[in-house]
Amino acid sequence: MAKDKLRAAALGGSADEIENIFYEALQSGDIERLMNCWSDEEDIVCVHPGGPRLIGALAIRATFENMFANGTIQAKPKRLRKVESLTSAVHSLIESISILTPEGPREAFVTATNVYHRTAQGWRMVVHHASPGRESEQEEIEDPPQVLH
Repeated sequence: MAKDKLRAAALGGSADEIENIFYEALQSGDIERLMNCWSDEEDIVCVHPGGPRLIGALAIRATFENMFANGTIQAKPKRLRKVESLTSAVHSLIESISILTPEGPREAFVTATNVYHRTAQGWRMVVHHASPGRESEQEEIEDPPQVLH
């Protein structure tokens, strides 16, 4: 029983765990760990802010390798919203990214959606879609709460 729990954790016991590993891999520049977060499916998709749609592990890996050649990506997930079922999870979040500019360190924001499927290997990412953001997007627009009388 304990061995099964250990194995499940190694494979990503939840979509949340895979997401944590994904962002840790970005911050450390660990391409192997980052790619282990992705599903083995052929049609996995990644869209970086302002970039083309990348389909498949080879295309996704190549872009992250190019990014890591310039250093790590200090992206921190914030304001997570989740929609989950037994076999899929959709996470909408704001990424806070530390960047160095000629004026010094600054914070940039990216709006991201991460989609996970439960696979034979455990939870794995199948989509990462990131769009350029603005600091003003830190405020969310929500439906007002409904009051029942």
